[in-house]
Amino acid sequence: MAVAILVTVLSVVNGFERELRERVLEVLPHGTVYSRTGFEDWRVTRSELLRQPGVLGVAPVVEGQGLLVVNGELTGIAFRGIDPEFESTVSILPEFVEDGLLAQLASTRYGTILGAELARQVGVSRGDQISLVLPDVGFSLTGPVVTTRRLTVLGTFEVGADIDKTHIYLSISDAQKLKRQSDIDGLVVRIPDLFDIHRVLHGISLADPSLYGISWMRQNGSLYNAIGTQKATLFLLLLVLVAVAVFNVVSNLVMTVDDNRSEIAILRTMGASPGDLRWIFILHGLMVGVVGLSIGLLLGLALTLSLGNIYSVLTQWFQLTLMQEYFIRYLPTEILIEDLAIISAVSLVISFLATIYPASRAAVANPVEALQYEV
Repeated sequence: MAVAILVTVLSVVNGFERELRERVLEVLPHGTVYSRTGFEDWRVTRSELLRQPGVLGVAPVVEGQGLLVVNGELTGIAFRGIDPEFESTVSILPEFVEDGLLAQLASTRYGTILGAELARQVGVSRGDQISLVLPDVGFSLTGPVVTTRRLTVLGTFEVGADIDKTHIYLSISDAQKLKRQSDIDGLVVRIPDLFDIHRVLHGISLADPSLYGISWMRQNGSLYNAIGTQKATLFLLLLVLVAVAVFNVVSNLVMTVDDNRSEIAILRTMGASPGDLRWIFILHGLMVGVVGLSIGLLLGLALTLSLGNIYSVLTQWFQLTLMQEYFIRYLPTEILIEDLAIISAVSLVISFLATIYPASRAAVANPVEALQYEV
């Protein structure tokens, strides 16, 4: 059972790690390049960045934060102004919106695409009007004035991650008008290996000192590292369960030795050496360990493969919101062969170590003492 729990827990942690890497970080930018002096012509800079080694795609972005006002309720959000022509080169966002919606975003004045969870939270749907209030304050003859703009909801996106309730997307031109600027904020960069982003951004800065980059690790790196640390910690803690379970093997072998003292004595009188008896009981203990390990692996695999469906059913039946505080809203799992191999190897090593004491006890048993009490 300990092995089954270990397999399931590590598979869930692997699932979270995979979803963060392949879903959340594929929608959000791997890195964003900013200019200290401003972009004279971002298209020229984009072409230069595309010539940098390791850069797959580059797209402009205007980013900011604000408040959505719907029916008098205020909701804090982050908005991103994107160019639909280039967005697909740096993000998998187009995979999570209806066909043609990004093109509609570019052609509709002050249209927006909301995260599906955000839309449900504020109670809006396609065609509704919402108000976006920016935090910057201007001044007029009548006093301070905040920037407010009515937006038309064109549709929603649903990645299944935290951005579903925190982000909205605008066309880049509308975002520029909202922020009262003619320039872009930065250029989003996509690379093949997101863990290589620091080297790529460093190379970009060396090529043009006026440019500097901020990587995904600024925002999500601590979360990713926390998942890795949590996995290692859980592995060590759950191995304690395996070690405790192995004590059953020890007690089983000790009882086997005590119950078969006469048979052991007979084997000794027939010529079996202490080494032979030691290996007999070591192999017996390993056989018990292998059987337990096999059953545990099968149970763990079965539980892991069905865990997502079980969670979905329980969530619907009992209206649970267990995942609301996480960066994804469902329970992912991923079974890795290397994890199964490590679990199996460590479990077998612990089982082997657990057989040494009972086997040694059987090997040093005195056949004369064992047989003198036999009838």
